[in-house]
Amino acid sequence: MRWTPGGSDKNLEDRRGESGGGGFRGGGGGLKLGLGGTVVVLILSLVFGKDFTSMLGDGSGDPTTTSGNPIAPAARATGPIQSSASEDTLVQFVKFLLNDTQDTWRQTFAASGKNYRDAKLVLFRDGIESACGFAEAATGPFYCPGDERVYIDLGFYNELKTRFGAPGDFAQAYVLAHEFGHHVQKLLGTEAAMRRAQQQRPDQQNALSVKMELQADCYAGVWAFSAQKRDHLDMGDAEEGLAAAASVGDDRLQRMARGRVNPESFTHGSSAQRVDWFKRGFARGSTSDCNTFGN
Repeated sequence: MRWTPGGSDKNLEDRRGESGGGGFRGGGGGLKLGLGGTVVVLILSLVFGKDFTSMLGDGSGDPTTTSGNPIAPAARATGPIQSSASEDTLVQFVKFLLNDTQDTWRQTFAASGKNYRDAKLVLFRDGIESACGFAEAATGPFYCPGDERVYIDLGFYNELKTRFGAPGDFAQAYVLAHEFGHHVQKLLGTEAAMRRAQQQRPDQQNALSVKMELQADCYAGVWAFSAQKRDHLDMGDAEEGLAAAASVGDDRLQRMARGRVNPESFTHGSSAQRVDWFKRGFARGSTSDCNTFGN
């Protein structure tokens, strides 16, 4: 990708120096599983012969105030941030992505007469408290609708490259664009509507979750279309994004963890579905192409 360091820090919360926490404590109904979390939890379940997926809940928690404003996460003890030169560069990169992605969505919302409310990006190490509960790095990047923050341990990017086989800076960009797609769903009311539907139709809980995740993939493609128009993409970047989408498909992750695939347990969609919906958003950059609930 073509990008420049610098930019505003107002929506970046660097909490890498916070002390960790022990145990998994419930918050607003459980964490929404991040991009990398599925495979890690499945592998733990396989190795230890115990179902760890119940720890994560269904991600439907949204502990916002009655006014709809997000709840700020509780403060924790902090210390000095230890960071290498390569990680400092990565921090600058994700800050660029944070600002560029949200600028794109701010303009998109304005074009349709809507107001965009900024989300925050939180950097952490090992474990973090959020309005959705306590999360460990193994959960992977995630969006918490309760405090309208995207959380990421930058170490996940090494996992994305080495474990998931999706190297490249645009693969990294896809991860964050997907999570900010969930923020767009929160602002548009899609997330709340899906949660109500899950409560009314428990038998459709996984299927509805898949539709939410695929729409976030499509929204990532909408941002990628904008980035391409603004000459931020290099040759091969689109392929990196597609490879990243394919690498975190439920079928691939289940096959890695269990050696078999159970489509009824999908929560994010198959590799083919994730690639397809990213491509739909990337083709024209139109949110109208991202109606996964109508398909």
